[in-house]
Amino acid sequence: MLEASNNNELPVIPSKRYFTISEVSELCAIRPHVLRYWEQEFPQLKPVKRRGNRRYYQRHDVIMIRQIKALLYDQGFTIGGARQQLSSDEVKNENTQSKQIIRQARLELEEVLDILNNST
Repeated sequence: MLEASNNNELPVIPSKRYFTISEVSELCAIRPHVLRYWEQEFPQLKPVKRRGNRRYYQRHDVIMIRQIKALLYDQGFTIGGARQQLSSDEVKNENTQSKQIIRQARLELEEVLDILNNST
């Protein structure tokens, strides 16, 4: 699973408030040590840290990680270039995040519809 590079192939983000680093690793197909490194390199990425310095990511963090992954792996940006792209295109990124949230909601609604259709 960790080898998938296309964001369209990634699993649907579950509707929960917080995700552990291992859950985010699976959702984004990125290894945990890479996620910890990206936290140092991208100021936009700030998971909540609780007892024992455990990281808890929120939905917007998962979406940001998928954007970072797309910039680095799919579009070929360097870390510096991706950082600059994210900070210079704040409005564009908010639009992209909104589109990803809408796509995510649509997928979840389609799953609910399938469940309802199959239960009758």
